[in-house]
Amino acid sequence: MDDLYDEFGNFIGEDADASEEESQHGVDAGAYLDDDYPEEAPETTGQELMEVDDDGPSNAVILHEDKQYYPTAQQVYGADVETLVQEEDAQPLSQPIIAPVEVKKFSVEEVDLPPVYFDRRFMADLMNFPDQIRNIALAGHLHHGKTALMDMLVLETHNIADRLEKRTGKKRDEQLRYTDTHVMERDRGLSVKAAPMSLVLQSTKGKSHLFNIIDTPGHVNFVDEVAASLRLVDGLALVVDVVEGVQVNTEQIIKHAVLENIPMTLIINKMDRLILELRLPPSDAYFKLRHVVEEVNTIIENTIPGSGESKRLSPEKGNVLFACSEMGWCFTLESFAKMYADSFPSVITDELAKRLWGDIFFNPKKRTFSRKALSSEQGAKRSFIHFVLEPIYKVFSHTISQSPEELKPILASLGIRLKPSQYRMDAKILLKLVCEQFFGPSTGFVDMIVKHIPSPIEAAEAKLERYYTGPLDTKVAESMKKCDQDGPLVIHVTKLFNTVDAKSFYSFGRVMSGIARPGAQVRVLGEGYSVDDEEDMVMATIGSVYIAETRYNVETDGIPAGSLALLSGIDNSIVKSATVIPPKLEDDEDAYIFKPVSHFTESVLKVAVEPINPSELPKMLDGLRKINKSYPLVTTKVEESGEHIVLGTGELYMDCVLHDLRRLYADMEIKVSDPVTRFCETVDEMSATKCYAETPNKRNKITMIAEPLDDGIAEDIESSRINMRDGARKVGKFFQDKYGWDLLAARSIWAFGPDEMGPNILQDDTLAEVDKTLLRSVRETIRQGFSWATREGPLCEERKSPSISFTLFYFAAFLSKTSLPYASGAFHNSKEELAVSSSCARARIGPPTPFR
Repeated sequence: MDDLYDEFGNFIGEDADASEEESQHGVDAGAYLDDDYPEEAPETTGQELMEVDDDGPSNAVILHEDKQYYPTAQQVYGADVETLVQEEDAQPLSQPIIAPVEVKKFSVEEVDLPPVYFDRRFMADLMNFPDQIRNIALAGHLHHGKTALMDMLVLETHNIADRLEKRTGKKRDEQLRYTDTHVMERDRGLSVKAAPMSLVLQSTKGKSHLFNIIDTPGHVNFVDEVAASLRLVDGLALVVDVVEGVQVNTEQIIKHAVLENIPMTLIINKMDRLILELRLPPSDAYFKLRHVVEEVNTIIENTIPGSGESKRLSPEKGNVLFACSEMGWCFTLESFAKMYADSFPSVITDELAKRLWGDIFFNPKKRTFSRKALSSEQGAKRSFIHFVLEPIYKVFSHTISQSPEELKPILASLGIRLKPSQYRMDAKILLKLVCEQFFGPSTGFVDMIVKHIPSPIEAAEAKLERYYTGPLDTKVAESMKKCDQDGPLVIHVTKLFNTVDAKSFYSFGRVMSGIARPGAQVRVLGEGYSVDDEEDMVMATIGSVYIAETRYNVETDGIPAGSLALLSGIDNSIVKSATVIPPKLEDDEDAYIFKPVSHFTESVLKVAVEPINPSELPKMLDGLRKINKSYPLVTTKVEESGEHIVLGTGELYMDCVLHDLRRLYADMEIKVSDPVTRFCETVDEMSATKCYAETPNKRNKITMIAEPLDDGIAEDIESSRINMRDGARKVGKFFQDKYGWDLLAARSIWAFGPDEMGPNILQDDTLAEVDKTLLRSVRETIRQGFSWATREGPLCEERKSPSISFTLFYFAAFLSKTSLPYASGAFHNSKEELAVSSSCARARIGPPTPFR
C-alpha cells in the first residue's frame, strides 16, 4: 500500500476500475472500426505483436526524425534515374538542367554482326598465314563501279538477301552501296571516305584466301583517300568503265601507282553497257575493249619509259578482268575457259585461255586456231568474239526477248534453274538472276588477285625499301621483312576513322611485325619524329582491336603481321599518319618511322572560318582539329591576321569538310569566307645580292644565291625520273647527259626540295679552299633549312617554289637560329670558316607547279 502514495501523500497508483473501462473501450472501438458489427476480438500473442505487417498500417512507434512525410525521387521515378538538385538561376533558361542524350546519326551501321557464309573464326585463323592474305585497293574514276563491285563481293559472302527483299518503294530499286556509310555519301551518290572490308573468298580451285579490300572514292577531289589507302596495300585493282574509258582521275591513279611501284591489275567494268546501251555488235565490242586496255598501257609506258613488259596489262597475262558489277558477274580468260572445260573434259583450260585474246582466229569448219585472218566466207572469227562475246550476247538477247515458255528450255540447256515466279519478274532482275547462275561466283577475280598481287610477306621488303626511314639490317627490319608474329610490334597508320559519337577516332593501319593486342603499351611516333628529335612521340595504350568491315567492326583479341587493323585508344597524338612501336625495342635499337604519305595533288582552295557566336571559338577549334585528322589532305592554320584558314583540294571537298565541321565534329554554326586559291612563287632571274647566315659567335658564315632552273628539270624531278636515292654518281650523270651540266657541279647536288620530289635543287658551289669535311658536318642542317625555305614561300607563305633573295633571307635566318655544330663552339678558330664571301652555296629554284 505504501507504493501507491508518494512522500507528500499524493496517490500515484493505478485505479483498477478505470484501467479496465479504458481497456474495454479501446477493444470495442477497434472492433467497430474494423467491422460493421462488434464481435469478440481475437487473442493476441507476443509473437504476433512482434511481426510487422507490410501491407497494412503499422502500430510501431516511429520517432519524429525518422518519419517520412513525402516520397523520395528514387521511390517515385525508380532507382535508375539520376536526380540533380540545383540552386535557382544557376543555368540560363535556354539550357535545360538535364540535357537530353545527343544522338548523332551520320553513318549507316549494322545493329549486330550480319550473318556470313564463312566462319569468322576461320577468317581470324587465316591471318596467321600471310601467304594466304591479299591487301588490295579498288580505285578508279567517279561512277566507274568500284562500290558496286564491293556490293557484289558482299552479297557473295554475307547472308543479307532477306533484308534486301524487305525493302519497299524507291529503296527496293536503289543500289546497295554497302561501303557508303556516311550520310553525305548516300545523299550525293558518291564515295567520300575510303572504306575497308575483310572478306574470305575462294579461288577457282576452292582454296580460301583472306582479302583485305579498301574501296576508295572516285571523285578527283578525294584522291588523298586513294593515296593514304595505297600506302597500306600491296596491289591496286584499277576499275575502268568500258564506255567512258580512262578519265582524268584514272590517269592520276595509274601514274601514282607506277611511280610508287605498286603492282596493278585492271577491271573493265560495266560490260552490259556495250550490249544494252551502245548496242555494239560483238566485233566492235572487242575493239572497244582492246582500246581501253591499250589506253592504260600507254599511260604506264609514258610515266616510266621502258617499263615495257613487266608492267603491261593484258588479258592473256591474266591481269585483266571483265566484269559487270551491277549484274553480279565477272570473269578472266582462264575462268571463262574453265567453263568450257567443265562442259567438255577434253578442253585444257590453260591452253584455251592463251588463245582467247589478240589476233588469233578460230576456224569452225576445221576446228583450228590460226594467227592469219581468214576470209569471211570461211566463217573464221577472232577467238575472243567466237568463244566469249557471242555466248554472252546470246544469253542477254534470249533472256530479254524470249517469253517464259520459250526461255525455260534454253536456260535448262545451260544448267540454269529458276523458280516459276522468277520468270515473270522485270527483265533487268531476270537478267541478273540468269547471269549470276551462268557465270557463277567471282572466282576469276580471286584468281587474278592471287596470281598478280603479291602476298604481304612477298611485298614486305620492297615496301620497307621505299617507305621505311631506318636501316634495313636491324632486327626490327628483319622481323618486318618476314612478317614475323613473334617480333616486335610495328604498325604503320595512315588513316583515321571517327567513332559513332564523333568524339574520338579509330586508327587504321597495317601491322608490319608482331601482333596488335588490346591493352598493349605502345609508343606512337608522329611524322616529325626522328632519332635526334623525339618530341613528336607519346606513350599510349591500345584500347580495342577490330577487323574493319565498314558498317560493322569485328572485335578480336589480336591481329598478326600482314593484315590491316583498326585500333582504338591511340588517336590523340596522330594527325595524319604515325608509326606504332613497343615502349622499348630489343637490344635498345633506335626507333624509326615510315615516311609520310606522298600525295599526287595539293590543297589549293582556301577559306576562312569563324563562329557566329564568338564564345563558341573553343568548340570550333576542337572541330578543326578533328577535321584535320579525318581528311588526309586538309590543312588548318591560323594566319597573322588571326583568321582560321582551312585548305582543301576542291569545291566538293570543302563542302564535305565544312558539313562535318558544322554538324559532326563542332555541332555549331560558322561563317565562311569566299574561297580563294593559293599563290605560286618562283625565281625568274639570278639573285641580285648574296644572302648570308652567321653563327652567333660571328666566326662562321654561309652565303647563298638563287637562280632559276633549266626547263624540264622540275618535271623530271616531280615525275621521279631522277631521285636523290639513286646516288650522287647516277644523279650527276643524268644532269650531265640531259642538261649539259658540269660533272663536278652535277655531283655537288645535295638535295631536292621541299620534299624528295620537290622541284628545287640545293647545290654545293663552294670553292676548293673551303674545308669540305667541316662543310659536310653541317650538311643535314643546311638541308633542313633549304627544305624549310622552299616549303614556306616568303611573300605569302604558300607552299610553292620560293622567290629570289627573300627566300635566301629566310633561309639565312633559319640557319642563324639553328643550333649548328660550329655555332656551339665546335669550331672556335675564325680561320676555319665554312664559306667566305667569294664562295657560296647555290639554290636552283624551279618554276611554280601548275594547279592540278
